[in-house]
Amino acid sequence: MSVLENKIDFALVFSVKNANPNGDPLNGNIPRMTLDGHGELSDVCLKRKIRNRLLESGEKIFVQSDDYRKDEFRSLRNRAESVLKDVMKTKDEEIFRKQANETWFDVRSFGQVFAFSGGEGKGLSVGIRGPVSIQAAFSIDPVNVTSMQITKSVSSEGDGTKRGSDTMGMKHNVDFGLYVTYGSINPQLAELTGFSDDDAEKIKNAILHIFDNDASSARPEGSMEVIKLYWWKHNSKAGQYSSAKVHRTLEIKKKDGINEAKSASDYEIITNDLPDLKPEELLF
Repeated sequence: MSVLENKIDFALVFSVKNANPNGDPLNGNIPRMTLDGHGELSDVCLKRKIRNRLLESGEKIFVQSDDYRKDEFRSLRNRAESVLKDVMKTKDEEIFRKQANETWFDVRSFGQVFAFSGGEGKGLSVGIRGPVSIQAAFSIDPVNVTSMQITKSVSSEGDGTKRGSDTMGMKHNVDFGLYVTYGSINPQLAELTGFSDDDAEKIKNAILHIFDNDASSARPEGSMEVIKLYWWKHNSKAGQYSSAKVHRTLEIKKKDGINEAKSASDYEIITNDLPDLKPEELLF
């Protein structure tokens, strides 16, 4: 596989309807919002979903969640030692990075900090910078969040004659929001991790299918939908334009006469193409 030679920028536009796309655990799991009311999904949340899609497609992933774990290792240390135990003893950072990048797709894509103390390796701290970066996603307009009180029909404890405090709860949903996130793939960093053109295609496919098999009570099937994925491939390592300039070519606005958007069709999505750089426009 050839190492990535061309800089890539991308943008993902997706919709959320009657769902909690990324709850804030420090705020009662209410959907994340900015101070001005725009909906937000963290970059960590988006990368988690991408990792899950890659894991489902058979790629080896280092940072696995318990819900999607495909091996017997319940800690990052155990997973690392299963492959790199001997290298961890020698503390040869160059060999460690090389083997980690070759073994795990997400490490050579997003990078990883390996920081373990004590044990047989007597401590290790190795950082890897990955070529794939992705920003947090924000809604185009402020979102409205609906909250409802819910109850369980059966008590978790006791004889069932009384309802405990755990039978009451709250559920929060974004009524509707059109969100966009941006990202880039850096060829200079790809050289360091061995990230290839084939890897870039796998990332593209994972992003395009980011909400597959991602349903939950907070995100019912069909409540989150990929609208469009824009994929700009430059003709050089450095890129013809800065990522910021490329990302600004994407313009999303409500159609004339629409005061409050209820669906993605209420928006106009266009790209103001730069000279010699036109995006590949992908639909799920």
